[in-house]
Amino acid sequence: MPHVTHLKVRFSELDPYAHVNHAAYVTYFEVARTEALVDCERALEDVAAQGIQFVVTEIAVKFKKPAVQGDVLEIDTWIEEIGRASTRWSQRIRRGDEVLVTEDLRVAIANSSGRPTRPPAWLFEGLVGPIMEPPA
Repeated sequence: MPHVTHLKVRFSELDPYAHVNHAAYVTYFEVARTEALVDCERALEDVAAQGIQFVVTEIAVKFKKPAVQGDVLEIDTWIEEIGRASTRWSQRIRRGDEVLVTEDLRVAIANSSGRPTRPPAWLFEGLVGPIMEPPA
């Protein structure tokens, strides 16, 4: 199962057409990724204290249907691939069973100076079960 985060759409996130503004979805995805890491005991501040950073290098978002004020959204987050110095993540925003938005992104693993580095083994040990399996 992927990690699931629940968010409720707020009025301040709407565009003039009463839909969620396209930029807000990127924030929703970021909130879900950071919550997934916290739930796997890999919070960004804890990882940074060990000299490791996650750096987003590519984002591809596909909009299928709009969310509106009051919608309760479910954001599925999972890691598709772990490479030498980067990972590939996938996410989707659902309203019930209806997929509204998807995102694929590449996240580099860097040291505290921002240079790409191989991820230490401990970094992904806690992620394998909770967020390494795509949704059914």
